Amino acid sequence: MPRIALVTCRPGPEVAADRDLPVLEAALRAAGADARAVAWDEPGTDWAAFDLAVIRSTWDYSWRAAEFLAWARETAAVTRLANPAEVVAWNADKRYLGELTAAGVPTVPTAYLAPGEAVALPEGRGEFVVKPTSGAGARFAARYTPDEHDTAVRQLARMHAEGFTAMVQPYVKGIDSGGERALQFFGGRLLHASRKGPVLAPGTPYDARKVAHPDLTRHRPTADELAVAERALATALAAVPVAAHELLYARVDLVDDEDGRPQVMELELVEPNLFLFLHPESVAGVVEGILATA
Repeated sequence: MPRIALVTCRPGPEVAADRDLPVLEAALRAAGADARAVAWDEPGTDWAAFDLAVIRSTWDYSWRAAEFLAWARETAAVTRLANPAEVVAWNADKRYLGELTAAGVPTVPTAYLAPGEAVALPEGRGEFVVKPTSGAGARFAARYTPDEHDTAVRQLARMHAEGFTAMVQPYVKGIDSGGERALQFFGGRLLHASRKGPVLAPGTPYDARKVAHPDLTRHRPTADELAVAERALATALAAVPVAAHELLYARVDLVDDEDGRPQVMELELVEPNLFLFLHPESVAGVVEGILATA
């Protein structure tokens, strides 16, 4: 009987509940596994006692990134970790978007502003977005018009004071019409896809809590969307590098550029929400993939 840890985080006012976790835990137990949910920072946990630790909803990790990455390395040294610690370290910092761009993957244009660097914001008539390179749930993310530079500068000052590197992107208007599509892969195969509406409403303060996945619906990906997602995943595997079979799960978030072509907004390889509550038929495939990995 394989012992499997479904790695999560402690409940808190800024942490969303993982709706999939109890369903997945019950399904694994029904399939014969000794599975249980464990917070990644639970004191006294013997990670070596598990055959596999699957990172699922460690949705507070970006606030304690150095501590979390150390935990991933230490855990991977005593048991199998999915996804691997090397993947987690590479993907926890969204500067990976630069590597995707350099490899020819269509991505949202991004500039980076580290603490201590001169502040440079876009000039012109278009809206832009400021957010941290290590973040989740749209925390510290905001959308600005050109006449809101002063507010954006204050946000950057707060982020830099807390040690965050900021990323600045043009606001992709295609989100307002076509939404953001999430293509989810498990065991190297497309599992399902979803679509959500705009997260960043105009005028919402960067430090306000946001609905991370508004108006979530099922989605059938196009051939172009699938091709871009697969290219992004192939680039990630080459960058780390790890063998394809070691990447248990992945989520590729896509939006449309001005010409209606899909481009990568984010590549989620650490703790992506799988939205199994929206796709209950996918639970069996996820269980099968976890058991095969264990």
